[in-house]
Amino acid sequence: MPLHLSSPAFAHGAPMPARFTCEGGDLSPPLRISGVPYGTKSLALIVDDPDAPDPAAPRMIYVHWVLYDLPPGTTELPEGAATGGLPPGTRDGVNDWHRTGYGGPCPPIGRHRYFHKLYALDIALGDRGPLRKTALLELMQGHLLGEAELVGTYQRG
Repeated sequence: MPLHLSSPAFAHGAPMPARFTCEGGDLSPPLRISGVPYGTKSLALIVDDPDAPDPAAPRMIYVHWVLYDLPPGTTELPEGAATGGLPPGTRDGVNDWHRTGYGGPCPPIGRHRYFHKLYALDIALGDRGPLRKTALLELMQGHLLGEAELVGTYQRG
């Protein structure tokens, strides 16, 4: 079975509920993980928006959440895990608000896509401090055992 990422709160390609956005509680969504490959030493998660600032004319990929060193036995992240429910040993990276933790969707215009990307690695990275997405991706090179993706959408009301 390949690595798989899903959410009980929204289907792949479907709208994300407002409680996971700046218009709601800004809670991290619940995520379910399955199919972790044999030999996985850690998992990493990156949530980003390739449609910023305007889906009709995107200029950047906006990073909403970066996690690394999730234990390989992790099967779920509960709703709101970013504020105290992360598995022991999990390390927070820095998002594009220049802070650690989750920052929910808050698109200025149009319907944006939010890519939740999960990576299975053959190493644990150890405490590298609050990594940015680009630094994490560099450290992951040559260590990828599997990846999965879940996409949610959101448009402000």
